[in-house]
Amino acid sequence: MKKQPAADGIVIIKKYANRRLYNTETSSYITLDHLATMTREGRDFKVVDAKTDEDITHNVLTQIIMEEESRGETMLPVNFLRQLISMYGDSMQTMVPGYLEASMDSFRRNHDQFKSAVEGAFANSPFADIAKRNLAMFDVAAQALTPVAPATSPAPAANKDDEIAALRTELAKLQEKVEKLG
Repeated sequence: MKKQPAADGIVIIKKYANRRLYNTETSSYITLDHLATMTREGRDFKVVDAKTDEDITHNVLTQIIMEEESRGETMLPVNFLRQLISMYGDSMQTMVPGYLEASMDSFRRNHDQFKSAVEGAFANSPFADIAKRNLAMFDVAAQALTPVAPATSPAPAANKDDEIAALRTELAKLQEKVEKLG
C-alpha cells in the first residue's frame, strides 16, 4: 500500500470491499473505534471507497453513531430519532442539517458555562467526584457528536433564555441521577 499525503491536514481513510479501513497517513489498517477516537481528538478525516474513490464519510460516521448507541446508554432519544426520520422527504428537510449544526455549535459554545454550573452545584459535597466523572463522560459524548466548526462561518444567534432553560433542565436531570447513585 502506498502512503498518501493528507490534503489540507485531512487524513484520507480508504474503505475496502472487505469492510477494512486503511489509514493512508499511518499506512495501517484501523477500526471504527479508531475513527471515533480521531473524531473526539478533533482530527479531520475523509473516508473514501477504495475502488470508486467516492466520499463515504457520512455513511461511516453514521455507522459509528449506530455502534456507540448500541453499546449501552444511548444519547439520542427515541422521540428525537422519530422526529428526525419524519423530516425525510418533508419540504423542510433541506433546513434540518443547518439547524442541527447550529444547535450543536450553540451547545458547544455553552458547554463551558454548563460545566461550571454543574461543578459549582456539587462543590464541597460527597457527590463532587461522581459529578466530575459524569462530566468527563458527558464531554466525551458531546465531542463525539460535535463536528469541528469552520472558523469563518459563525452560527446564527440562538435565544439565550431558551438555552439557559435547557441547561437548567439538564442540570436538574444530572442532580437527580447523582442523588439516585448516593
